[in-house]
Amino acid sequence: MSPSGGVTRNTLRQQIADALRDEVLAGRLPPGREFTVKQIAEQYGVSATPVREALFDLSAQGLLASDQHRGFQVREFTVADYRAMAEARALVVEGLFRNPAERVAVRPEGLASIRRRAAEAVRAAKGGDLDVLIGYDLRFWRELGQFVLNPYIADFLTRLRVQAWVFAVHRLRRDGMDEDVLWFGHEELVEAIARGDHEQVHAAMYSYYAHALAWADRLEARAAGADAPGPPDPPESGESGESVESPETPGHCA
Repeated sequence: MSPSGGVTRNTLRQQIADALRDEVLAGRLPPGREFTVKQIAEQYGVSATPVREALFDLSAQGLLASDQHRGFQVREFTVADYRAMAEARALVVEGLFRNPAERVAVRPEGLASIRRRAAEAVRAAKGGDLDVLIGYDLRFWRELGQFVLNPYIADFLTRLRVQAWVFAVHRLRRDGMDEDVLWFGHEELVEAIARGDHEQVHAAMYSYYAHALAWADRLEARAAGADAPGPPDPPESGESGESVESPETPGHCA
């Protein structure tokens, strides 16, 4: 804010970036949606400069793709991208707690707020309120990140979580939410961190990782089923009725 309390270009830039990020996370700007600086500037009634800066900020965070001739596009993450996000988060968190005394400083005064975020996230997940879930989940991970002594790692983890929600949100709105898709381990994780129980931290993060991979497996299986050819036509009358045994094919283990 400026000394007079007005909105500076930097705060306007942040407000626009936050508003557009919320639109993406709410699914109102779906993957592949294209727009220009001019369109966004007209929508918000502001000049082009803070809009351009905000869009480049979101591009740097991996949420938008930019093209010199076509403007900006909401990035479309693949299932492979989602797998990589989950793996990266699990590996980084595991590394943090391999030697936590040097990498993590848990402040007891911050735990009460994180516990509230955890409880609200779980309640929203079980109640099927996706918008509330995303908001509390992101706050939960952002506040946990304040315990990480390396700010670059904390920022990296927050960005990955936002990207994971960008991948997930339109799929969850299409297919619905249930316990096979959503992870409910927020409270277990924060309590393990509060106790300094590093084995339980690893267990909670492994649960998150395994849950994400199981969902990715189901999405890939569904896509493969949609692309698979239909059954062959039955033989026409007059053809030999003898059946030919096909060689056994190994089953796929998800």
